[in-house]
Amino acid sequence: MRRLVTTAVAIALVGGALGAPAVAADNDRPGVPGSFPGSAGVLDPSDLLELTPEAALPVLEEQLEPTATETLTTARRVLAGNARPSDPSATLVLRDLWMKRSQLRGAERRQADALLARPTDGVSDDQGFGYTVPEAPPLCNTRLCVHYVPTGADAPPSPDWPAQNLAVMDSVWTTIVDAMGYRAPVSDGARGGSPLFDVYLKDLGGDLYGFCAGEDRAKKRTASGYCVLDNDFAAAQFPNGTPYDNLVVTAGHEFFHAVQYAYDYAEDPWMMESTATWMEERIATTVNDNRQYLPVSQIYAPNIPLDAFSRTNGFQYGNWVFWEYLTSRYGNGLVLKTWKQAGSLKKDGGKNSLPALQKVLKRKGGFHKNYAQFAAGNLTPAANFPEGAEYPGPKVRGAKLLSKRKRAKRFGTKVNHLASASYVYGPGKGLDGKKWKLKLMVKGPAKRTSPAAVVVVHQLDGKRKVKMVRLNRGGDGHLKVAFDNRKVGAVSVTLVNGSTRYRCGRETLLACAGKPLDDRLRFAVKGRVTK
Repeated sequence: MRRLVTTAVAIALVGGALGAPAVAADNDRPGVPGSFPGSAGVLDPSDLLELTPEAALPVLEEQLEPTATETLTTARRVLAGNARPSDPSATLVLRDLWMKRSQLRGAERRQADALLARPTDGVSDDQGFGYTVPEAPPLCNTRLCVHYVPTGADAPPSPDWPAQNLAVMDSVWTTIVDAMGYRAPVSDGARGGSPLFDVYLKDLGGDLYGFCAGEDRAKKRTASGYCVLDNDFAAAQFPNGTPYDNLVVTAGHEFFHAVQYAYDYAEDPWMMESTATWMEERIATTVNDNRQYLPVSQIYAPNIPLDAFSRTNGFQYGNWVFWEYLTSRYGNGLVLKTWKQAGSLKKDGGKNSLPALQKVLKRKGGFHKNYAQFAAGNLTPAANFPEGAEYPGPKVRGAKLLSKRKRAKRFGTKVNHLASASYVYGPGKGLDGKKWKLKLMVKGPAKRTSPAAVVVVHQLDGKRKVKMVRLNRGGDGHLKVAFDNRKVGAVSVTLVNGSTRYRCGRETLLACAGKPLDDRLRFAVKGRVTK
């Protein structure tokens, strides 16, 4: 797992502010509940007046899957501690290298084998990643072994640190496999000296906390593997968090990747990383390490597709919040059910990420409705997430304070697949009284592209009234809501492109490696004050 510092990710956080900064500085986390406009569930019209220009839509489908040679180059760079901001995590680049290994020849094939080898490959590892001194006797229990060396740069900081790693990994196993019901990692036979799951301690440096690598293919698209964790998480290399906290978070994230390989090692990358980051919250909820990815989540970057796997920004990590939203409503078992639907074994569903999730949500209102309400609820994080009161308030695309004199405002935009745009209307001067209403007229794309419009009336008493606009086959619809400034703080309208239509197998980094069929769709909303 490679940490992304996101204090400068202003790229997608455009539009009118709800008052709080779009990206919290590192020392702003965690916040104080209710300390940000919108975080406590109430939008104040006075926070809606500062607008900035709308950002250009990203063209993510042009981010093509790299070649085997390009993947090898990236893997060498990442494992050498020279990762670029655009590089993927070590776990996924090694997964890709392992899957493309057969496409390499000669020296490139040997380099790939060396990168994929365990640290116990020793000084014969021509990539310099092997242990340089003989391994100490591994520390094992009935299902795990921790490997380490007694001296040198890779040695643990104290005699009890390997035992602490074993205890943490065993606790992670107990939570994920025994308590939550996931499959155990696929057995590696006798690799590492026994059939037990192997974890290696090695000095990885300040950018690389740990990783898991695939090794031997088993049934269908399942595989065995092993994990590598930093040998000490020394504060000099890892200044954010204590060594123990960093160990726990990394162990939970990386072990879950090994578990994913027991379902489908070739699953869509956004799902692999977002669910692994979601798992951190189950393992180390008080550490809150995954909050560093909030600025690149759909709370603050709603114009970036949910299934984006970015080599420039960590959207795939940030969208752990989507799983957090779903599981806060339907229970943690929803993620397990989705992985079973996505799994490749005969008893599994054999689906890509989105069809798997659609199957699981079919009797829970459907994917389309759940995604639309997630997008709308992100304007008030306290309403969407168990710890949302501590999240900064997000921005919106546009906002207008209407009054008795200025009674109407239209907003228009284009929205990519699995993305959204939100606009806010505030009841201003002269709009006091039950007679005042806000009529909203929505124009969207054809119904076959799964458009949605969600209206939320944010009352001054903190309550929210959520309504879906009924759209016709052409994508048009209207709705009238209360607009009394004595009771209503604001009315938000979230325009959602819920399309999951792709031309799959186009070697992109999106769901099903596909090219979306419904990007850049036009939406508009007009709000008019009426009686």
